[in-house]
Amino acid sequence: MLAAVQTVRNPGPRTKSYANCLAASKRIRWDIDRDVIRDRLFDLKKKFLPDGLSKIDTLDFLSDDEQRLVSRIQGRTYANMFGLVERFIGVKMLEISRDHWLGNQLALEALVKFTDEELKHQELFRRIDSMLTAAMPAGYRFLPEANEVANLVLGKSTWAVLALTCHIELFTQAHYRESIAPDPQLSDLWRDVFLYHWQEESQHAILDELEWVREDAKLSMLQRDRAVNDLIELVGAVDGLLQLQAPADTEYFVSICGRKLQPEETRALHDTLLRAYRWQYIVSGVQDERFGKILAGMINHKQAGRIEKALAPIIAF
Repeated sequence: MLAAVQTVRNPGPRTKSYANCLAASKRIRWDIDRDVIRDRLFDLKKKFLPDGLSKIDTLDFLSDDEQRLVSRIQGRTYANMFGLVERFIGVKMLEISRDHWLGNQLALEALVKFTDEELKHQELFRRIDSMLTAAMPAGYRFLPEANEVANLVLGKSTWAVLALTCHIELFTQAHYRESIAPDPQLSDLWRDVFLYHWQEESQHAILDELEWVREDAKLSMLQRDRAVNDLIELVGAVDGLLQLQAPADTEYFVSICGRKLQPEETRALHDTLLRAYRWQYIVSGVQDERFGKILAGMINHKQAGRIEKALAPIIAF
């Protein structure tokens, strides 16, 4: 995953890449009501997340209807997690746009547009949760608090925040292409939400890489070593959020599924949810080939070993 390092760091100006992202962003610009929701409701007879993300196909003690219900609960959390992370991503992109204020104006415009799109995505995911509050039984709780999480993340080094951001937006791409788009069993509206989200995040992932490489070029060896520690702490914090939410989603399912689960079934459901969330928000990203290549070009073997050691219990769960 973390291959040999590159010792030469010379990102240089990448005006063409910024310009291409900006042009693509303007071309695909979409509106929440006109293009995404279009006066539709979510089909609660269908799944929200595909089995490749939800992992519910391993729960053979659940009926088909119960598996679909778990998928919808997970899907609601999936949307809320994106709304959460886009809070700190938008702030960080607005902050680092300062570096371009009196410099590369295409880069500045691209990052400002990036921030504008992240604000739109937050609104989209708030709308989704509001719609699902009206459509699903009462009792669902999303426990992480967006501003608290944002303050924690933004307290870390810019290098580490950009690394986490790039990781998130690359796994967003993989989830849509490999799992969401090809699954015919999903709610049409749900699939469309992540189609449009994917379209704009495709440009964001490119900008993440450009800014992360640019930031990396500023760092001394000691600063980079500390930034790697920050990244490890951020991944641990993400895992803490997942360990907080998995029991809440388990409890919600148990309260609305319409039958009494055996204790071993409840434990299996919880473990499956936590395993699925770790796959969705951590493992699928760190195992992404592009992410691994970018990261490996910045760090040394000792730093790579520290990251892999921190990830080992999460991957093995």
